[in-house]
Amino acid sequence: MKSKENKQTTDISRRAFLTTAAATGLLSLTGATKSWSVVNKTNKLDITMAGYDYDRVKALIDGNVEVENCTTSFEVSSVGEMNTHIFTGPQTRAVTEVGLHPFMLAYTNDGFRDYTLIPVFPLRTFRHKSIYIRTDRGIKKPDDLRGKRIATPGYSSSSLVWIRGIVQDEYGLTPKDVHWVIAANDSAGKVSGGPSKQENVVPKGLSTSMGPAGKDESDLLESGEVDALFHAAVPRAYTEGHPKVARLFPDSRRTEQAYYSKTGIFPIMHAVAIKKAVLEKNPWLIEAVFNAYSQAKQSAYDYLTKSAWYKTTLPWVSQELEDTRALMGRNFWSYGLESNRKGLDTFFRYSYEQGLCSRTLSIEELFHPSSLHLTEL
Repeated sequence: MKSKENKQTTDISRRAFLTTAAATGLLSLTGATKSWSVVNKTNKLDITMAGYDYDRVKALIDGNVEVENCTTSFEVSSVGEMNTHIFTGPQTRAVTEVGLHPFMLAYTNDGFRDYTLIPVFPLRTFRHKSIYIRTDRGIKKPDDLRGKRIATPGYSSSSLVWIRGIVQDEYGLTPKDVHWVIAANDSAGKVSGGPSKQENVVPKGLSTSMGPAGKDESDLLESGEVDALFHAAVPRAYTEGHPKVARLFPDSRRTEQAYYSKTGIFPIMHAVAIKKAVLEKNPWLIEAVFNAYSQAKQSAYDYLTKSAWYKTTLPWVSQELEDTRALMGRNFWSYGLESNRKGLDTFFRYSYEQGLCSRTLSIEELFHPSSLHLTEL
């Protein structure tokens, strides 16, 4: 998990910290913001981090895994809030989860340079499951969406870029082939925090309209005002079991597995960003943060392997892990760039083709140079 190019600089910086730092700390939970912090009794660097409380990040949140030479405060938040916090907010977080595509738009179209990315991907998910339809509109396959009205909250979110790109690449349906209805509200807003500015970009040249005020995407699907829905989260209309709402792909698990077997892509939704002003004084932080996220993820793997079979409610959780590793490899949730290059390049292409990013990005410009060769052991 070490970058050979930066090993000498990193070692010198760490040595300086280690000679003055003690090895003790206390863990505390503070306030209603769900902020976990390690009380600093040393000369370590104090940093604030933010993200969702995933199982793969839990050990970092609760202090069982530490960022080397740092004392941390971790704020559990939602992606819309995290995006806004660094793009137009107070920027108090040295390390934060961020929506990958909103960051791309801010970087490419708005000249945003206050933070830089490292190749840690806290959220990734397959997206065939994210297409919902009215069952009374004759929609049986993706091509049947042609000419239909599709609702969506947050047109330019990472999830929606992936869904449209996959549908175009795999089934030939382009964004210009449908009418887009941008919902005024989001039934899963508590999960996402609501779309940030960069998730509400709609390119020119499309057939679009705004949904009625006060209605969310589920309202539109349930009432029949739209024929289908592309949604990052599971919408209320589906979770509550509306009789005329279903997934386009009934066996989405098998469809997504076939997609992975064909492409080798596990779609990335979020990345981790570090504040440049902090990195200028502490360049070793990139590797320390990368390693910490990797170790926290290994803790989640260990739990799934050793304990989930009797602690988790799902009856076949062990078999699910075995099946996933048989298809995708032992480290199926990989960090680092080489193992994710195809997925990232594909995503960069999707954004440009969909008229969102003003040019096609490259890995080398979007991710910090010191992170390009970081790999997991």
